[in-house]
Amino acid sequence: MSVDDERDRLISRIGELQRDLGRFLAQRRAPSPLFDTNLTMRQLKVVMLLAYRDSASGQDLAHHLDVGLGTVTGIVDRLVGHGLVTRREDPNDRRVRRVELTSAGRTLVERIADAGLADFRHLLGFLDTQTLRDALSVMTRIEAATAAFDRQDSL
Repeated sequence: MSVDDERDRLISRIGELQRDLGRFLAQRRAPSPLFDTNLTMRQLKVVMLLAYRDSASGQDLAHHLDVGLGTVTGIVDRLVGHGLVTRREDPNDRRVRRVELTSAGRTLVERIADAGLADFRHLLGFLDTQTLRDALSVMTRIEAATAAFDRQDSL
């Protein structure tokens, strides 16, 4: 078996384990804020996109969602109505409206993330200290690899 074949096999197996762990945690989770919300999938996508940036223009959101600007306007209108996002004028171009999360929007994102993290932390409690050290080392390396991944993805 070549080194590339082994790497592909290992990457596939790690991906399978990650998927299975996600499924396990999803089925065990107590009622999740993700399932408690009455947001549509597109509305939730906008909230999640905004969670990782200060703000976005309607054009940015349309590009990421692969929809037209009119569709984004409707999605944002409903999110404004839910109190999850707000619009403001772009200081560099008054023709552009920026969309950003409100404190309620940020709270929703944190609640969704925290719900999954609580079960994961509990599961990690079943591991011995050396395994936790090893896992931390691997996760730190994966975190460092995100920079290279991000550079490649933006080309």
